[in-house]
Amino acid sequence: MSAYESDLSQIVYELNRTAPEVKSDQTASLDKLLTLAVEQGASDVILVAGAPVAFRINGSLALATGKPLPADELRTMLLPLLTSAHTKELETERALDFCFVRGAIGRFRANLHYQRGTLAASIRLLPAQIPTLESLHLPPILARLMERKQGLVLLTGPTGCGKTSTMAALIDIINARRRDHIITIEDPVEYQHANRNSIVEQIEVGYDTPTFAQAVRAVLRQNPDVILIGEMRDTETMAAALTAAETGHLVLSSLHTNDAAQTMSRILDSFSAGNQAQLRQQLSLALLAVIAQQLVPAIGNAGLYPAVEIMIATTAIRNLIRTGQDHQMRSLISTGKAEGMMTMDQSLAELVQLRRIDRDTALAHCFHPDELRSHLTRTI
Repeated sequence: MSAYESDLSQIVYELNRTAPEVKSDQTASLDKLLTLAVEQGASDVILVAGAPVAFRINGSLALATGKPLPADELRTMLLPLLTSAHTKELETERALDFCFVRGAIGRFRANLHYQRGTLAASIRLLPAQIPTLESLHLPPILARLMERKQGLVLLTGPTGCGKTSTMAALIDIINARRRDHIITIEDPVEYQHANRNSIVEQIEVGYDTPTFAQAVRAVLRQNPDVILIGEMRDTETMAAALTAAETGHLVLSSLHTNDAAQTMSRILDSFSAGNQAQLRQQLSLALLAVIAQQLVPAIGNAGLYPAVEIMIATTAIRNLIRTGQDHQMRSLISTGKAEGMMTMDQSLAELVQLRRIDRDTALAHCFHPDELRSHLTRTI
């Protein structure tokens, strides 16, 4: 058993022997858990009644040994984090996303939810410093996109793939290099941006505004230059984002899709069939880029590297969007290196070539194994 697993087990033991009604001791034990998570470089803490406490480190779960947390003690440990409004939302919606600060330990994003009738939590550790593209190992073409004054940039990928960190790094580039009015709409606010050369306002859904869609409609009257929409969750938000991108604003947002073609389908399928021709025209004019990413374990489990697909809205790409030939996008992306484009398979092959990930890991994370093998053969 590793040293941190031993420490984690000791914390679990302390939680189990603490009386549920003694909230101050429960909070102290939560602080010990969070401190250990920070020390061990964990990205997440997962707390489920009847299961071991778990840390996610470099993408893998590390489980504590010993007696799992009982449901009543877990509830007593988590509920002191909530305001009365949070408590009401949790009980009404049966799930809650929020951020909290624990003194000098740091800031955290938490999702509280119910499973099998008991409270559970996934707690994400938020870095104190806003990351840079270099620290995230992302290509410099993304920084060049932030020189544009108008258009829509979409970050896509599964939950936990680093979309929020990437968007924070891009906003920080604008904040440092331009004199703009930046407004972010997030649920919840994760990275806190200080004003540098720009003015940054951060609007939190559920606290500063009821919904993403309402916030986007309102923000257009607030004289922004750059708008970040944490996630395009519904048709109304998508329509408002496109309108903002068409009317002289740089808009950044995210979707849970795996590649550029899937992103087009997701947006179009959110609208009625009668509106899709007009929507394709809007997208062909407003879209600047789609960046799909996933995090891939490094050799020796020594960290995580992003594999990215980058589609730049060239004239040829815009024509495919307008005419509904989304299936041909991959071909243009794969041959668009001069414009800064690459497919996910090309990115994975590059990571193998740089000896950041191994071949088997690349194959496990690719979408087109035959194409990846072809790229790997050419790079040997």
